[in-house]
This record gives sequence, structure tokens and C-alpha cells, in this order.
Amino acid sequence: MNAEFLANLEFWEREKGIRKEVLIEAVEEALLSAAKKAIGPARNLRCEIDKQNGDIKAFAHLIVADKVLSKHDQISLFDAHRIKKDAEIGEEIEVEVTPTNFGRIASQSAKQALMQHIRKAEKALIFAEFKDRTGDIVSGTVRRFDRSDVSIDLGRYEAILPNRERVPTEEYQIGDRIRCFVKTVENANHGPEIILSRSDPEFVIKLFKLEVSEINDGTIEVKGIAREPGFRTKLAVFSKDPRVDPVGACVGLRGQRVKNIVRELNNEKVDIIKWDPVIEVFIANALSPAKLKSFELDETRRRIKVVVSEDQLSLAIGKRGQNARLTSKLCNWHVDIDAERITELTFEDKVALAVESVAAIPGISADQANALVHAGFLSLEDLLQAEKDDLVEIEGIAENAEGLCEAIQAESARRNEEGQ
Repeated sequence: MNAEFLANLEFWEREKGIRKEVLIEAVEEALLSAAKKAIGPARNLRCEIDKQNGDIKAFAHLIVADKVLSKHDQISLFDAHRIKKDAEIGEEIEVEVTPTNFGRIASQSAKQALMQHIRKAEKALIFAEFKDRTGDIVSGTVRRFDRSDVSIDLGRYEAILPNRERVPTEEYQIGDRIRCFVKTVENANHGPEIILSRSDPEFVIKLFKLEVSEINDGTIEVKGIAREPGFRTKLAVFSKDPRVDPVGACVGLRGQRVKNIVRELNNEKVDIIKWDPVIEVFIANALSPAKLKSFELDETRRRIKVVVSEDQLSLAIGKRGQNARLTSKLCNWHVDIDAERITELTFEDKVALAVESVAAIPGISADQANALVHAGFLSLEDLLQAEKDDLVEIEGIAENAEGLCEAIQAESARRNEEGQ
């Protein structure tokens, strides 16, 4: 038992990082409780483990007496001299009081105490090490599944990737190596729990900090992020140095920086957007490459209506409204996207416009313009192609055909002069 006991202490010291001396102290406390039951109410009872061979012994402080009235508190002078030759009556000496078969009892108590203390010390170590690591990225191996939660082996410790923090498009297998974001360290009823995440937007920001040195050193600032894990992320960046292009720095040479991040995110789309203090410019950047026509702002309700041409509507909204939805989250404005309304003219409207256009020619009255349009002459260009004989045949025009021809030619000459 002793050799096995020492071997266990060394194992836990090596695997869990708990000093052997600390474990021995915990076991000695448990042995003391066991010794009190086995020996009785001995005076100043203590237990000791030999750190070399693992032997367990119990000691009590007894008073030397001429006549022993209580074996738990006193020792005879004769027995005291066998321990200490110059012992005197009334003196207090330490005597070994290890009972028979105490080794078996002690072994059980030591094992229970050791496991309890290891669990307690392990929890304390987890909390001490990870309480300041919230926000870090760690790498671990998938160990097992508890329903939809994933247990991740971080080496000396185990962490949880809850279902709520998983990316819906990702599947894991036991033994897979994955990187996660340390979201929080919670003190649950059964001890500290390291909660990991792969869906948190901060995970993407941390990846960019690791990959883009300009973000890490503060030259480029991340102004906002909107993410739908597994599908798409929009990241708004701003450069404090006008010489540094924030989007170009994040993309990297030949796109290498953002490619590394996209690979880690299992090909999730990442849009890097230049932040601008002018909300219209910022939203235009966020909805790019869609081309926007106009904006209507309601600053009180933080709503903005964006008008686009019909052929740009689906591009601006995105698949299942994703582009518009992420833009709203990123800008912290409610973004409504609508197509430009084009009014279709009726036949009567077109006739009225043609009459108005022809009547605008000096020398042509409204009634004459109406007659000309209904005869098929809709513009000055049409009238220039007409002969005098064509105009004579039109009712209400015949008597003034020559004057109308002169007015048409004069208007044509005037417009040609203005065009030169």
C-alpha cells in the first residue's frame, strides 16, 4: 500500500500540477480523523506520513504520571523512560500510538481524502489559470459528446463547447483538433467550468487580431461586427493612420490573411468593410457591391430607407435577406431596402405629352398640335420629315400648312444653332 500510495501522489503531482506536499497534508488531515475513531480521544493526536517510504504513524502528547488514571492522556514513568530516559513526572512527551491494523483503515481514509482534495485542488487550478484567459483562443481535441454539447480536452483540463456556442454548419468527430474562443469561466455547483465558443463574433475579431498585426498594435480599429455563424460575417474597420488602407491590410497580400481566417471558419464568408462616420457612406460600403440610388433617414427612430433600382434589389437584400439583416446589425440602424418605383405612362398620357411637345414649337397652336399628333406627327423630328402636301390633308391644318412648314423649319434652325 505504501509504495502504491507514494506512486499515486507522484502521478497526481505530475498530471495535475498539485504539489506532493499539499496532497500529503490533505491526507494527514483525513488520517487524523480516522485515528481519532480508532484510538479514541488521545491528547493532541496527530498523524504523519513518512515521505520516503509512505509509512503511516499516529502520535499523541501524553503526560508522565506516577499512576495512570487515563490511558488517553497519561503514560507511566516506566514507559516514558523507554521513550525518553530523562523523562520526569508531569512532563509532556510525544508517544507513538499507532493502533493495530491502522494501515488498512488509514488506506481507505487516505484514498478518499486524496481524491476529494485532488478534485478540489483541480477546480481551484482551473479557475486560477483560466479566470484571466477569457477572450483567448485555445486549441483542444474532441473527447466526447454529451447530447449536443462537446467536451474538449485542453491537455491538463477539460472544457465544454455547449450546443448554443456551436456553429450550426459544423460537425465534429472524436479526435478532431479544433480551436475555440474562451467565452467564460463559470463557477458552477460542481466546480469551475470552462465554456468555449466558435459562434461568438468575438472569436472572429480575435482571429483577425492574431492574423493582422495592424489590428493587434492598434493602427486599425474594429468598429463593429455582425455575424451569422457558418454563413456570413461583416466586419467594419477603420484606420487611425491615413496612410494605411484598413480593408487592404485585413485582406492581406493576395488575400492571404483573410483566407487563413476563412479556412479556420470552415469557408464562412467574411466581408471586410471600411467604416465611415457618415451613415449613408457606411451603409453604402456595407451593402456593396449593390448600387444605391437614394436614402431617407429617420434619426429619431434610427431607421434608414435605401432605394435601389429593381435589378439591384436582390443583390442589396441578399439571400434570405441576409445582407440587409447583417448591415442593420453592423450599423446599428434599421435598414429598409426598396426598389425604385417607375410610373408606367398610359396611352392618353403619352398623347398629351406629345401634344404638349408639338405645341411648344412657336407658331403652332394647341388645336393644331392636337391635330398633328393624332395624324401621327409626335415630335419636331416627325414634322421635319413631312411634306406640305402631307399637312394639307390634315383636317384643320390645310389653310395654315405653309405657315406651319415655315414655323417647323425656323424651330429646327434655332435648335441647331443652340446645339453648336
